[in-house]
Amino acid sequence: MTEAKKKPAGRPGQGGARPKSARRRSREFALQGLYEWLISGSDAGVIDAHMREQEGFDKCDSAHFDALLHGCIDEAAALDAVLARHVDRKTTELSPIEHGVLLIGSYELKHCIDIPYKVAINEAVELAKAFGGTDGHKYVNGVLDKAAADMRPVEVGAARGAPR
Repeated sequence: MTEAKKKPAGRPGQGGARPKSARRRSREFALQGLYEWLISGSDAGVIDAHMREQEGFDKCDSAHFDALLHGCIDEAAALDAVLARHVDRKTTELSPIEHGVLLIGSYELKHCIDIPYKVAINEAVELAKAFGGTDGHKYVNGVLDKAAADMRPVEVGAARGAPR
């Protein structure tokens, strides 16, 4: 087999990991900000400023970061109400990472209609894998899959009814 055939398809460079998209970076920074908010209750403006000082922030989609951080904080009670129908305990009893990831996922499901629901769920799962506990991503996947059926019934129904 030639060297060209050994490299993973669609990956830049020498077969290394694909670079993070600006949107993924915005989700990571928003999660870190939400974590700070959930732990300390700090003002959103203070958290926003703190996140913007972090190394690599210039590589994120700052508009998406703004929407996620401020949207999740402003709508936390409403998003928690949606999540409450699908979690096995009070959202305040979830780990702050899982809670933050679920807030981001549910916010994207509710407001970011340009992002397919499966992508919103997958991105939340990836956040949970990167920042959360060992099996937290499985929990996030299950909760957001059920929430998606509530929040985007037409899109989810069409996808689930489609032949595989």
